Amino acid sequence: MIIMVDVFADAINKIKVYENAGMYECSVPSTKLLKAVLAKMQENNYIKGFEELKEGKFNSLKVTLSKRINDIGVIKPRYPVSREQLQRYEMRYIPSRDFGILIVSTSEGIMTNKEASTKNIGGRLIAYVY
Repeated sequence: MIIMVDVFADAINKIKVYENAGMYECSVPSTKLLKAVLAKMQENNYIKGFEELKEGKFNSLKVTLSKRINDIGVIKPRYPVSREQLQRYEMRYIPSRDFGILIVSTSEGIMTNKEASTKNIGGRLIAYVY
């Protein structure tokens, strides 16, 4: 029996559940992708901050929530998008213009849809937050 686990999706879901429950912080497993996504969320004021904790063999991230997330989710499959296609996916995942962000993995690193449009590059959709 093979059990597949998506650590990133589980961490995003945990943040969503803790935010909806009114908690002030949560702990999630530490990965490079999650740290980059949390950094973008912090830049856009969706979380207050995060810090890496060393807990024995594995590291974890303590995320301080700011009560500003209405919804957050992982986009699966990770669609490849060009810069021209970003607006179509913004309309699909974000409820209104200038309210929320798409997080995109590009050749220049993790960035928001607005940064990718400004730099005129595409990438793969990872998550949305609003």
